Amino acid sequence: MFLPQEIIRKKRNGEALSTQEIQFFVQGITNNTIGEGQIAALAMAVYFKDMTMDERVALTCAMRDSGMVLTWDHLNLGGPIVDKHSTGGVGDVVSLMLGPMVAACGGFVPMISGRGLGHTGGTLDKLDAIPGYQTSVDNDRFLKVVKEAGVAIIGQTGDLAPADKRIYAVRDITATVESIAMITGSILSKKLASGLEALVMDVKVGSGAFMPTFEASEELAKSIVAVANGAGCRTSALLTDMNQVLASSAGNAVEVREAVRYLTGEYRNPRIHEVTMALCAEMLISAGLASDERDARTKLQAVLDNGKAAEIFGRMVTGLGGPADFMERYDAYLPKAAIVRPVFAANSGFVTAMDTRELGLAVVAMGGGRRAAGDKLDYAVGLTDFIRLGQSVDADKPIAMIHAQTEEQYAQAASMVQAAVRIGGERPEALPEVYRRITLADL
Repeated sequence: MFLPQEIIRKKRNGEALSTQEIQFFVQGITNNTIGEGQIAALAMAVYFKDMTMDERVALTCAMRDSGMVLTWDHLNLGGPIVDKHSTGGVGDVVSLMLGPMVAACGGFVPMISGRGLGHTGGTLDKLDAIPGYQTSVDNDRFLKVVKEAGVAIIGQTGDLAPADKRIYAVRDITATVESIAMITGSILSKKLASGLEALVMDVKVGSGAFMPTFEASEELAKSIVAVANGAGCRTSALLTDMNQVLASSAGNAVEVREAVRYLTGEYRNPRIHEVTMALCAEMLISAGLASDERDARTKLQAVLDNGKAAEIFGRMVTGLGGPADFMERYDAYLPKAAIVRPVFAANSGFVTAMDTRELGLAVVAMGGGRRAAGDKLDYAVGLTDFIRLGQSVDADKPIAMIHAQTEEQYAQAASMVQAAVRIGGERPEALPEVYRRITLADL
């Protein structure tokens, strides 16, 4: 028999907790025999004293097993269960293209996604811009759509990793969110509860990233790769650039528009194309659906060119309650802002840097993200046609188009965008889309 306070004391003193102690504590969180004060105390102890990789594996597995763990064998899918998770950013609409592309290549993608957090956009908020699309469904519907479409993107259901919900709520109000050990457990418990065979982690680096430095992003990526593999899921990570808006747009409906245009071939921003292809290729290789990167990219390009990936996205939308003709009439279904107007730089020159976090906050300020948990979103607002680093701007070439509902919104967003984009006389050195790949062999 363990005592919660003794487990807290042990971690406070910097000692490693046993698997049994961690399981006991997480079970107490799940059945409410351990209170918020004790959760907060352990979270703070972990924040200061950290956890070994063995402790992190035990925490992740205990949180995963705190609720239902999905199984797929009875569905006879005929392909591997594989997923991707991103630490989030601005204009990161990758999931909406990646899921259908991997599904079109023979994978099955049960994607549990999140809502916007701070300056970062949320995949669920983007999908909520589609009329009728249900991001909250029961497990039976989730499994049915994954089987029939090959991909389903929904929110965390109440019975998947419920311990994580309680722990995160406490971390959020006790200044313990930044613990890499606990971030690892939070991300992976939800992902591994989906019954995955392979996972690829997209860890962002730069001014719009969740982690403050390259070193911190790299540390998180290594932690996730080590812990997920330790928990029995084949996992690798890519460090990708977030020093500028990833897509050409940032917002909810505007990003869904861009995703549809990408899948149909109408328009593909080169940066998001490279990041999407790199992550998809990593997924196909990890899942045994491609022999190497060249083979993977050939297969991925084929399902974009023949329309199969676009067709699967449409099937997922319909399966989760959206319009049956969404892919054909997406522009008629997605909400539009009252004002769509360009914003220009104060002077001519080259775009040398961006404060990407501030650009995300400009979308939040217009109502496209939440200031408080219960805020109702305006799905129409956002930024489109965003300039890229190294491109030139002048009186005729805008930084972006602002989609706002009022003149006041437009003026505030324009001011924030101008302040966040730095213009100089010399073209900066190009940054890579993908900085490095991390596998178990690198640890």
